[in-house]
Order: sequence, then structure tokens, then C-alpha cells
Amino acid sequence: MNGIAKPWFEKSEYESRLERVQSSLAERNLDGLIAFQPETVTWLTGFFTRGYGSFQCAIIPAQGQPAIVCRDVEEYYLDETSVFPERTMWTDSEDPVDVAAAAIVHGLGRGGRLGIELNSGSLPTSRFEKLRARLPSVAWSDESRLAAKLRLIKSAAEIAYQRRAGIAAEAGMKAAIETAGVGVSERQIAAEICAAMIRAGSDLPGPGVLSSGERAFHLHGGYSDRVLKRGDIVQIETTPNVRHYHARFMRPIRVGRTSDEDLRVVDSLISIQNAALAEVRPGVAAKVPDRIYRDGVLSANLRDTYTNKTFYSVGLLLPPSGGEPLEAVPGAEWAFEAGMTFHTYVLARGFGMSETIAITADGFERLTNFPRRLFSKPD
Repeated sequence: MNGIAKPWFEKSEYESRLERVQSSLAERNLDGLIAFQPETVTWLTGFFTRGYGSFQCAIIPAQGQPAIVCRDVEEYYLDETSVFPERTMWTDSEDPVDVAAAAIVHGLGRGGRLGIELNSGSLPTSRFEKLRARLPSVAWSDESRLAAKLRLIKSAAEIAYQRRAGIAAEAGMKAAIETAGVGVSERQIAAEICAAMIRAGSDLPGPGVLSSGERAFHLHGGYSDRVLKRGDIVQIETTPNVRHYHARFMRPIRVGRTSDEDLRVVDSLISIQNAALAEVRPGVAAKVPDRIYRDGVLSANLRDTYTNKTFYSVGLLLPPSGGEPLEAVPGAEWAFEAGMTFHTYVLARGFGMSETIAITADGFERLTNFPRRLFSKPD
């Protein structure tokens, strides 16, 4: 069970997930679900290939076992990773939509009420319109959130992968801090981060956010050839994953000596984050810690506005997905539940502090455990 081309979980876990999906189908009076989101296919069946960007889907009946439709060159990975044997494969000389339509008819019939994941990048509008034309007697229902909602509550085995990803994230951050300094390029830092995270178990190198100079004051900067200068802030977020289960966190680095104001800002951010996280436990509305973050930053005059989310769900994520569809924003109407996992962050004046956490029965567990402070690389 340790190889990449093996199911990532016991078969019983996949069977439990299938039962939950089929229970949701019964509640919606649906005869089946056609899952195009790569995360849904992998989470539900075990099937994983790096070629998930080509046409593939899972046909999930309201009763019985699912079937997979995929390209024939993926047969090895289908054999090795899927816990369910039923499949239909298309070749490069065939229209995969035609093949999928025939497989749906074979498994579910020509009519009925079927859910479908319309928000998947694997199902552009043109393909859906073609599929709908091939199956004119099907009543389609957009069920893009059906499986996604179920995936928000992780099993102990899923969180164990995220815990391992947290260890890889810490290895990457340690490498970043050790490498950063005057005259070092962002590219050099990125190379050391990636190497460290891969050695520590990450399936993908990252590194995530890596930006310096003026870009440190803006989210989502990637590494470049820029060479660090004295006085720079370097914003680092390491984003590894294990079996594509994610954990991530941010820490800031000052190139040169830190000022009293630097330390005051970062200490304020840490205090605000501590106060917000102190409220996190099952049953608490997400808007409670969200408000603590926003009010704390604004009342401390660290930012003029605070518009970004403060928590977002992470778990099984396949690029380009960067997060699961659950976020804390003003007015959010959901509450924390045990088994949920989040990246939670606070940003101001170029300094970012974040953690990945898992909601437990009575609070939360930090899945990233790196020291929380401003790091400096004096001359």
C-alpha cells in the first residue's frame, strides 16, 4: 500500500465513501452521478493517474458499483489503483464523449435523472452539450457540490496524509530560511525548498508563494530570477502534498536586521491569529473567528481593508484546484465540524502567518508546527 500505483486507502474506506454518495443520490431522487471532477473520481474509486487532464469520468449508480471511463493508455494505473473493476476505455481515434455516452447507457439506461459535475474543468460546455445531445432522454441535474461537500469531512487516514504533508512543508520552510540572504536569487531558494520537500515525502515540489521586494506585499507571487537585497521581505508559503493531500503554511523572512516595527507587526498578527484560533471547535460558526481576524487587523491599523478569506478547506487537491469549496468570509453561514481541515491565514504589510489545522472533537490540531515568528537573515 505504499507505492504510488496502489490504492491510497483500504477498500473499505472507498466502499464507505460510495455508500455516502449513494445515500445523497437517494435523497435527491437521482438515478446516478456522472463525476468529472478528478478529485471525485480518485476519492471515490481510488483511480489515479497523472493523466487526469484527459477525458475521464466515473459513472456512479444509485445502487451497485461505479464504472470508470478513461483513455486506454491509463489502463495500467486503472488496474493498479481503482478498487472497482468496471471500466470503459477510449482510444485516440475515438470521440470520448461518444464512448462515455454508450457507457452511461450500458450502466444506467437511456433515461432517468442523473446528476453531473458541471463545474469540472474536465467538462467544458461543448462536451456537455454533446453528451446531452447523445442522451436526449436524460434529465440532468448539476450536482457539482454533492461529492465535494462529502469530501470536506476527512477520515483519520486522510488527515494522516495531511499530517505528513505538514512535515514536508516544515522541511521546505527550514530550507528557505537557511538559503535566503543578500545576493541569493528567488530561484535558488525555490530549488532548495523543492528538494527539501520532495526528500521529506512530498509528491509535488511546490514551492507555493515565494516573492520578495514589492511583490512580497501581494499574494500569489511566484519565484523569479530576482536577487535578494538588504532590507527585503521574503514571503514564503510552502505547499507540499502526500498522496495529493495538502498542508501548507506561511512565514515571513526579513533580509537584514529586523526593526522594532517589524516585530510589533508580526507579534500583533500572531496574537490576532491566536485569538481567532482559540474560538475554533465543532459547532462554532465560521464567522466568529473570521470576525476576530478582520477586526483585529483593522483595529490595529495594520491594513485599511481586509477583503480576503481567513479560512479555506484543503485536502485532496489536484492541480489546478487550490482549495475545496468552503471558505470563511464575512457572513459565512457554516460552522466547523470535526474532521474538517483548513488553511487559515492573516496578512498585513508584507508579513504573512498561516497554519493548516484539523478540527478535532473539542478544538483543533495544528498540522503545521513550525515556529511562528519573523525570521531574519542579518548581513
